[in-house]
Amino acid sequence: MKPLVSIIMGSLSDLKIMEKAAKFLDSMEIPFEMNALSAHRTPAQVEAFAREAEGRGIKVIIAGAGMAAALPGVIAALTPVPVIGVPISATLEGRDALFSIVQMPPGIAVATVGIDGGMNAGVLATQIVALSDGDVKARYDLYRSKLEEKIVKVNAELKDVKYNFKTN
Repeated sequence: MKPLVSIIMGSLSDLKIMEKAAKFLDSMEIPFEMNALSAHRTPAQVEAFAREAEGRGIKVIIAGAGMAAALPGVIAALTPVPVIGVPISATLEGRDALFSIVQMPPGIAVATVGIDGGMNAGVLATQIVALSDGDVKARYDLYRSKLEEKIVKVNAELKDVKYNFKTN
């Protein structure tokens, strides 16, 4: 299998957030790779990775980062492959990472999910891959239909919840 998505994290401590993306991609049967790279500690490796990603067939890069959170932006500056940034709550409840990732200069875009939003990064990567892969689209459409079924079921259960002034 050749990976279509690359999950990059700054260190092993980010795995608990980034594995949510991996689990979602796994459930969608999308081949992916996971690596640790640091914009500050391994800049040459980050550059080589980013410049080679498109040629290796990578369709989407998910990059998680906390604290200085430069990793997604640095990768996006070096590749035309779409980058999804995952701000990780390492300090300041993740707000510093969120601001760092979302405030990109014009011309260099990073899609950004919520703080510690590893799963949504996996969902967004799946949507991107599904644009050119009918099998992934079918699996993603099935996943979405199950989300709807959950809410329909919850509403049925809520009918049995009683309050004095509840009208439905």
